[in-house]
Amino acid sequence: MTMASPSKPPVEADGAGQPMAHAGAAEAGSPASRGAVAGPEVNHQHRDVSGGWLRPAVFGAMDGLVTNVSLIAGVGGARLAPHTIVLTGLAGLSAGAFSMAAGEYVSVSSQNELVAAEVEKERIELETNPADEQAELAAVYKMRGVEPALADEVARQLSQHPDQVLRIHVREELGIDHDELPSPLTAAGASLVTFAVGALIPLLPFLFGFASLGAAVVLAAIAAFVGGGIVARVTARPFLRGALRQFMLAGLAAALTYGIGTLLGGHIS
Repeated sequence: MTMASPSKPPVEADGAGQPMAHAGAAEAGSPASRGAVAGPEVNHQHRDVSGGWLRPAVFGAMDGLVTNVSLIAGVGGARLAPHTIVLTGLAGLSAGAFSMAAGEYVSVSSQNELVAAEVEKERIELETNPADEQAELAAVYKMRGVEPALADEVARQLSQHPDQVLRIHVREELGIDHDELPSPLTAAGASLVTFAVGALIPLLPFLFGFASLGAAVVLAAIAAFVGGGIVARVTARPFLRGALRQFMLAGLAAALTYGIGTLLGGHIS
């Protein structure tokens, strides 16, 4: 006996003659029609941690502040004239800013050149020993809990794409992404500007005609406290913890140089 096949809903066509899904079917597949409750949308974003600007910017600002308030405190402890303190502070600002920028540029450039050399070494290994590198990649996935057969298959498929497999090998073996290295110019620029800004703060009272070492130290202490707290918040740590840490370190440095200036000031002509 022949059974009649169940009838199918008619399929409409759009103006170009292409099949068009029934609105009813689309609605039936929607979460609302099934009575499902949509879960929370996963759409978090991460901050750029590889651009090479945050570390030199923070280091530059705090270094400039602590260096110059310590320098000013040392000269002030020796009871030198206000114009000598200003000249000393401006010299420290200029020398420190350019030194920091040069150091950051050379440091980041050297690090990037080292990474480039290691990446080239890995590229040569992939070209000359592809089977060994494929087995090495499969072993990495197996150690991470992937089933052996699946790990071998994944490594085989990835090895068919040279650029992609190179990036994976570099990330697994060196722990970096060689396509997202920090910029030497960005690091140098961030360091130069922020060091200058930090070093300028304790000089402000003298530059505005209020030649008071106490005012310079208080202003630097406030800046150290606020700056340390802001850095702590940027890195998702308690404000007070970061603020107190920076405040105490800056205060210790200034106190030591002031003591040295006071002790040696009268003995140096």
